[in-house]
Amino acid sequence: MPRRHPLVIGHRGAPGYRPEHSRSSYDLALAMGVDAVEPDVVVSKDGVLVVRHENEISGTTDVAERPEFAGRRATKTIDGKELTGWFTEDFTWDELARLRCRERLPQVRPSSSSFDDEQPVLRLRDVLDLVRAGSLEQGREVGVVLEIKHATYFESLGWDVADLVHAELDAAGWSRGQLPLTIEAFESTVLLRLRERGIPALYIYLLEAAGRPYDLVVRKGKGAPTYRETAAPAGLDALVGLVDGISVDKRMILAPDKLGRLTGPTPIVADAHARGLRVFTWTCRPENTFLIGQFRSSRSPGAFGDWQGEWGVIRDAGVDGVFVDHPDLGVGFFREGP
Repeated sequence: MPRRHPLVIGHRGAPGYRPEHSRSSYDLALAMGVDAVEPDVVVSKDGVLVVRHENEISGTTDVAERPEFAGRRATKTIDGKELTGWFTEDFTWDELARLRCRERLPQVRPSSSSFDDEQPVLRLRDVLDLVRAGSLEQGREVGVVLEIKHATYFESLGWDVADLVHAELDAAGWSRGQLPLTIEAFESTVLLRLRERGIPALYIYLLEAAGRPYDLVVRKGKGAPTYRETAAPAGLDALVGLVDGISVDKRMILAPDKLGRLTGPTPIVADAHARGLRVFTWTCRPENTFLIGQFRSSRSPGAFGDWQGEWGVIRDAGVDGVFVDHPDLGVGFFREGP
């Protein structure tokens, strides 16, 4: 049954105001009234689940300025793409805990970057504990939407990410359904492994606007379905009974043309709902650089455009959950608005 108002999820906390995945980012998201927060997890050298958007961390920490870690700079192929930088799997948790968070987009969000270098990197356990504490303090249930990153890649290094996640959720008291838990990934393999373990959660399959899921590329090569094929009716049919829903790039709903003009909403939300699948979308942001062309107010990337216009199309499409970088705007628009 579609929700009356979509779930408002603090995407990496409140990164419109504080460096993403920092403690203050999560604290602010809770204070602003989100229904849930979304930590991304990657793996350290010693098997700790670390909260970072990617395992390459030079853009979100001060690691590049740490002379003791200069020799850790490396070039790797992650999910088929070559990257150069510093990677979590080359550091123990004790080493990662010495790093400090930084704003990933300082040109777009200079006020957030004023909080650079003040807060340590977090573990998944830290976020689970602070959300539980926040729920008790506020007297309401706040959920966690746990995104698993690069499971197939980490498996190639010898880590079973499903095992790591299950153990951490169990140790933190999040594996028994006491608080709302959603587990999501761009790879269905790790989702299905966790679902088979009986962890009470919503299981959401993340879909990019283009490309193919890396886990299926490894198994099937060019025979792997594209994300777009998975979002089509036949692809959705195949997901029924395997996952609880999908989470799509907002462009799959808005369908901008080559000039950035809206042609949506597409039928993807209705198609999924007709099959009993929930639909989340990412990411609702107000700055011009993130809006499709029709809703931009100027060429200034950090200035706010007509975000209400774009978000209204997403809301009216009937989505069940939205990821937001500015939780106060998200709560005000999607929950308290018309």
